[in-house]
Amino acid sequence: MKGREGEGPAAAAITLKTLALPRLDGLRPTLESTALKLMEEAGELGAAIGKYRGLSGERAMPEGEALRRVALELLDVAQTAITMMFVLEDTYGIDVEDAMRAHLDKLRRRGYLTPADAAAVRPPQAIAEDGAR
Repeated sequence: MKGREGEGPAAAAITLKTLALPRLDGLRPTLESTALKLMEEAGELGAAIGKYRGLSGERAMPEGEALRRVALELLDVAQTAITMMFVLEDTYGIDVEDAMRAHLDKLRRRGYLTPADAAAVRPPQAIAEDGAR
C-alpha cells in the first residue's frame, strides 16, 4: 500500500467520491418541502435495497437490476440533499462550505478521518481558486 509523503508505508491516501449535481431551476423548493422530498427519496432507496435483498415482502429482483435501481435511488437522495443545500444558501444565507469544514472537523474528532485526511479534503471554492491560478 502506498503511503502519504512523510508517513510510513501503511498510511493510505484518502479516497474521495466527488459528485456535482445541478440546481433544479424548475422548482421553488422550501426547507420543509425539500425535507419531505428527502424522506420520500430515502424511503424509495430503502425499498430498492429491500428488492435487492428480498426484504419486507419485496420480491427480489435480479442482482444487476436491483443494484442499478439502488444506485439511481441513491442519486435521487443526493440530488435532493444538494437541492436542500441551495435552499439553505439562497433562503437562509447559510455558508455550506463553512458547514462542510465543520462536518470534516466532526469526522476527524470522531476518528473517522485522520487530521491529514481532513486537511486534504477542501471545499469546492478552494479547488476552483487553485484551478484559476
